[in-house]
Amino acid sequence: MTLTSGHYIGHEDDRMIVLFSMRDAGEEIPCAISTSAMDYLERGPQVRPEHREAQFIRLRDRIEARAASKYRATKLEGDPRGIMLRGSDFRA
Repeated sequence: MTLTSGHYIGHEDDRMIVLFSMRDAGEEIPCAISTSAMDYLERGPQVRPEHREAQFIRLRDRIEARAASKYRATKLEGDPRGIMLRGSDFRA
């Protein structure tokens, strides 16, 4: 049960999330991270919507590591089942 990088899907400004995927062997796992969580990780000003993809790429290793951790702990939610990352997932 090892996740690998999938792909960036897009930013949904109305829901304030960034969608991406990860892969477990041949299965694609839907994932999302709140924009506030990404801003928290960078500890800077809020990023403009048109810069969310670049921000995701900068933070990708940290985001995917946390997604993999939640996946191993089987903390999936939604329908279809997937991984949702929030600011609280990155606070110690």
